[in-house]
Amino acid sequence: MSLFLSFTVVVCAVAALSDLRTGLIPNWLTLGALLAGVLGHLVYGTLLIDGRTGLHEAFASLAGLVLCAIAPGILYWKGAMGGGDLKLFAAIGALCQPLIGIEVQMYALVVAAVIAPARLAYEGRLLRVMGGTLSVALNPFLPRARRRALPPEALTSFRLGPAIFAGAALSLVLRSYALLSL
Repeated sequence: MSLFLSFTVVVCAVAALSDLRTGLIPNWLTLGALLAGVLGHLVYGTLLIDGRTGLHEAFASLAGLVLCAIAPGILYWKGAMGGGDLKLFAAIGALCQPLIGIEVQMYALVVAAVIAPARLAYEGRLLRVMGGTLSVALNPFLPRARRRALPPEALTSFRLGPAIFAGAALSLVLRSYALLSL
């Protein structure tokens, strides 16, 4: 599995660089990694044991793809995440299968949850964005006449690619350390 996780870190590094430079994560990268994950696990399982194991590994890869795409898919559907980030999380699931894929996703979102407020504080916009978020969060509980629209200056975008790379790298480091300490 460390080979697949190492490849995932490389894919995430390329995605992070592209996201920082252009604001986009290319389809050739995410879809190529997704196919490499499913086919790679099929070949790996087949060569390691037999064809049945290869199919099991490929199905586990597909399960990782689906499970790692569910939460980002909902965020994308609600307009809270970009399509490139969604496809990158799906590719991570295909490469790392469900357990490690969700682990990488969790680490990436924790890193993002630390970096985003720090960036907003550095820009001097943290309190405005937090106030706007609070008012929007309370809107469903208020009568229509008292609901407030979110002002455009309270909206912000965040490039998630670097946080996803950090999550993948953190997962690799922690898993490597755990193996070394055995």
